[in-house]
Amino acid sequence: MINIILVDDHDLLREGIKFILSQMEAVNVIGEASNGKEFLQLLESSKLPDIVLMDITMPEMDGIEACQHAMRKYPKLKIIALSMHDQQEYYFKMIQAGAKGFVLKQAGKKELEEAIREIHSGGSHFPEDILRKIIFKFGTEEFSDDNPFNLSKREREVLALICQGHTNVEMAEKLFLSPKTIEGHRSNLLSKTGTKNSAHLVMFSIQKGIIKI
Repeated sequence: MINIILVDDHDLLREGIKFILSQMEAVNVIGEASNGKEFLQLLESSKLPDIVLMDITMPEMDGIEACQHAMRKYPKLKIIALSMHDQQEYYFKMIQAGAKGFVLKQAGKKELEEAIREIHSGGSHFPEDILRKIIFKFGTEEFSDDNPFNLSKREREVLALICQGHTNVEMAEKLFLSPKTIEGHRSNLLSKTGTKNSAHLVMFSIQKGIIKI
């Protein structure tokens, strides 16, 4: 069972998402909050969820600040940002705060379920539309050195698979390595790029032109 907390200040939208989630197998909403403060209080008073669906712009405390506070106290929490098309200025901030992926509020049941299951299993989820908007917003930086962070060939292979949303187990199967070895390469990538998690690594790699989409 995948236990979910839903955080959004619009009651009607929360009800709609709850209805969609109720149609998914082995998915259960264990809590709701209408802003970041309520969400943090909910974490203190209930069991930790497997997934948090978090709106970005909310009154009292927005999703970015709530994500920062939650990740400091519960670093293994898996937060998916619920985003509108016109919120690209918040995308990178949400990733830096610790979000593992994004789902557009206009998305259907199939994409929402895909994001939940990918992130629950250790992957990431970024709609192509959001990735392109981030590139347009922040641009890419040209480097004279094609490998400015001294990534090994294997690390670049792992990075490419991380950017495609693969889990450690899936990457291990594709590269004929153990999941433990993959985790070692992932840790090296985070260390070399100064990023905090896989989602931040994906965004950073696109921003810096390490990978192209």
